[in-house]
Amino acid sequence: MLHETIAALRRGRGLSQEQLAEALGVSRQSVSKWETGQATPELDRLRAMCAFFGVTLDQLTGEAPLKTPPAADPPGRAGVKLGAALCLLGTLCLLLYGILLLASPEAAAQLDGSVTLRGTGLLIAGCFALLGAGAALLRRKK
Repeated sequence: MLHETIAALRRGRGLSQEQLAEALGVSRQSVSKWETGQATPELDRLRAMCAFFGVTLDQLTGEAPLKTPPAADPPGRAGVKLGAALCLLGTLCLLLYGILLLASPEAAAQLDGSVTLRGTGLLIAGCFALLGAGAALLRRKK
């Protein structure tokens, strides 16, 4: 039962045997032997696994049921969402400006008169700034 729980917890976190081994300070072969039931971890390794996975020793050994926590976003996911949102917002602004320009050139011309520093240029620059910031966030997270 212990070997099944170790494997299930590792897979549930999306970790490779190598990643778990590194986190616990053991070899990948040790993790493999634990998961196949060929070996049993020492007590200090069991405690380290409990701390790493956030479970009790009873849960790890199968004496108590595992309570599955809600899945959290992987690290860095918020930056990807923000980058995508900024790209989308910049694209929508450019599309709306294009529609305004096609539908009513007079209204688009009024944007230039409403801002001292040429409103149309600022609007387009702002849209590209949003696109650039979003693209930078998306690129950094890959």
